[in-house]
Amino acid sequence: MKKVLLTLTAAILVTISSKAQDSTSTPLQISGSVDTYWKYDFAKTANIGTSFASDQNSLSLGMIDVALKKSTGKASFVGEVSFGPRGQSQSIPNSGDGNSFHIQNLYATYAFSDKFSMTAGYMGTFVGYEVISPVGNYNYSTSYLFTNGPFQNAGVKASYAFSSKASLMVGLFNGWNAYTATKGVSNFGAQLMLAPVEGWSAYINLLTGEDAYGGYGTVLDLTTGYQITEKFKLGLNLADFSKSEDADGGYSGGAIYLQNSITSGFGLGLRGEYFKSKSGANGLTLSGVAPDESVTSFTLSANLKAGGLTFIPELRLDNGSATQFLKDNGSATKSASQFSLAAVYAF
Repeated sequence: MKKVLLTLTAAILVTISSKAQDSTSTPLQISGSVDTYWKYDFAKTANIGTSFASDQNSLSLGMIDVALKKSTGKASFVGEVSFGPRGQSQSIPNSGDGNSFHIQNLYATYAFSDKFSMTAGYMGTFVGYEVISPVGNYNYSTSYLFTNGPFQNAGVKASYAFSSKASLMVGLFNGWNAYTATKGVSNFGAQLMLAPVEGWSAYINLLTGEDAYGGYGTVLDLTTGYQITEKFKLGLNLADFSKSEDADGGYSGGAIYLQNSITSGFGLGLRGEYFKSKSGANGLTLSGVAPDESVTSFTLSANLKAGGLTFIPELRLDNGSATQFLKDNGSATKSASQFSLAAVYAF
């Protein structure tokens, strides 16, 4: 493995050096977001164990996220850091050290041609439909698939565009969400992108190796979105995670996203999700779903936009096959519901 990485690095350095005379440069781009929220669980306790926005009946902080981008010739870089509860490293499964900041992206890319490029560093994962930054999601709360899948991947990847309708990425990565490898470069990943018609793209993803559960496993993931009309979009995420040491462990599920822009400043989005923890799984999933149990969730979100500011009032209803939630008297129940109001500003 080390010899392969050294050979790839040497090839990249030689190519970059031979083309150093290409000094075309773009201005430094700065972008990011800030967000805050209030959430009220109708059982008067923090009940739904997905990522972020967990504070009960509190005006709470999300994060401030700042991204820097620049390109010079065929080379480019992205650096992105966040500060606050939504972005801090304890929000990343099994990496919590209590820091108030987290590196979201830190990588460099070299485009050998219009079709072929290589990227090395720490990157937001290519697996799944939702992302850490609230700007990239229609709903403010996140799905069970998002919480239990990888958040970020550190490593090196190569991408080749066969055409505008098809491309392939392959890469070698550390374990999930890790800046540095605890068990060496232990993951292989691949993504096939297909765009058969205008407005429709699909991504078939594979990631296998060290996971966030203290073992090894394989994720198979389909993420697709179709802009059916100018105002209506349909999205779908299907995923299956199997533990290497226990074929029955892991999880599977799917989420459908219906989004309609009623006006330029107002839209509605509905996410419906089914998530199941497989029998034989080693304990709870990261969102608290017990082995061989499932959760069905519906989240209705409105997006009210004014310039760079988006207000997101949201109603969420979750129902489990087991009593994994709490009532306001502390007794166990199969269902939970919450309302939240978030404000997200993108710049």
